[in-house]
Amino acid sequence: MAEEVLCAIQDGIATLTLNRPDKRNAINSAMMASLTAHLHALEQHREVRVVVIRGAGKAFCSGRDLREMGQQQSAEGTAQTGVVELFHQLERLRHPTIAMVQGDALAGGCEMALHCDLRVAAEVARFGMPLARLGLMVPFELASKLIEVIGPAFTRQFLFTAQPIEARRAYEIGLVHQVVPLDDLEQATYSMARAIAGNAPMALQGIKTTLQRAVSLREQIAHADLDDLVQRTRRSADAREGVRAWLEKRPAVFRGE
Repeated sequence: MAEEVLCAIQDGIATLTLNRPDKRNAINSAMMASLTAHLHALEQHREVRVVVIRGAGKAFCSGRDLREMGQQQSAEGTAQTGVVELFHQLERLRHPTIAMVQGDALAGGCEMALHCDLRVAAEVARFGMPLARLGLMVPFELASKLIEVIGPAFTRQFLFTAQPIEARRAYEIGLVHQVVPLDDLEQATYSMARAIAGNAPMALQGIKTTLQRAVSLREQIAHADLDDLVQRTRRSADAREGVRAWLEKRPAVFRGE
């Protein structure tokens, strides 16, 4: 069985490759465990200056593995999938991070890109948060990240419509930093990575810590009631119908229950 996440380090640049191309790099439990372990190891790696996250195949990441989610949906405590904790770990990694997005970055895949410090996208890439189409809602921490990056107005449109946007539109609203032709994506990403890797590591870590401190007010906002709503929504009949409809490639029939 292939490893869910591959790690390579060269010239101070670590590359983490999501390696489930046949599943559009959907995030399952094994991938989360592997990413967690790799990020922990990179946190301690003194030769690394910057981390690039990319996906194998045509998609960057299609979000949570819906087949695994469907199997877990009726089980107790399934709302806490570990995704939020993983993205917090990614965001707080002491090294600057770059998401190299060559294709679809949807739901959890979009959030993974958002929790990287920088995002470089191919012109063919799409970004989307289709959770409402699945009968699900965005956890508070992840909604806060969207608001931080693209502001409340575009966050409303992004989440309410549940429709993906093209890379150029993502650039216009500040979701990505650079858009290039697909053939130029790797060169553009690693050119940015090398520019970062050439800087002083102590300065980079200090800058990242300063920036995180500046936006840390969101961590002081109480959201236990919203967490409870996330759990109730995830366990709802609409959520079960949404996941089944997505897997069966048919329109969902939601009943508000």
